[in-house]
This record gives sequence, structure tokens and C-alpha cells, in this order.
Amino acid sequence: MAWMAWTVPTAIFFAVIASLLVIFTILAIKYPETPRTGILRIETTRGDRLFITLLGSAFINLIWLGLEVAPQPYALLACLVYAVAVFRWV
Repeated sequence: MAWMAWTVPTAIFFAVIASLLVIFTILAIKYPETPRTGILRIETTRGDRLFITLLGSAFINLIWLGLEVAPQPYALLACLVYAVAVFRWV
């Protein structure tokens, strides 16, 4: 895999995403849920809210980088707050 610059943060990122997918698959099998309607007025499941969270977090990080608001690790805190809000209200 010398063609790709694997760094520890990159490996951690992909490991976290893979772990989330496995955990959410196990949760879906063990505890099936019915879609719920939140603030967006669309029906969402856990997987939908995870996708919305990951997509929004990517945009938060890109905006954070573009505007140079503060050091990048603080964007993680903003993403965590965003994730809690999505899973609570969407």
C-alpha cells in the first residue's frame, strides 16, 4: 500500500467509520426501529441520521479549514455538538 500516504490520523478516521457502520448494523439487527419524523419533517432511521451527521461533519471541517476559525481539533467539538443535535432532533 505504498501508493497511498497512510498516516495514523487517516487510519483512525477509517477505523472509526468502519466501527460505526458495524455498530449501527448490529443495532439495526438487534433493535429494529421504525422511522421517526423530526425537525426536517422527513422520516429518518438511525442510519439516515448517521449519514446526515457524517455529511454535515465533513462540511463543518471544510468550512473550518477554509475560514481558519481556530485550530482544527476544535472542529471535532463542533462536530460532536452537531452529531448530538442531529440524533436528538432530526
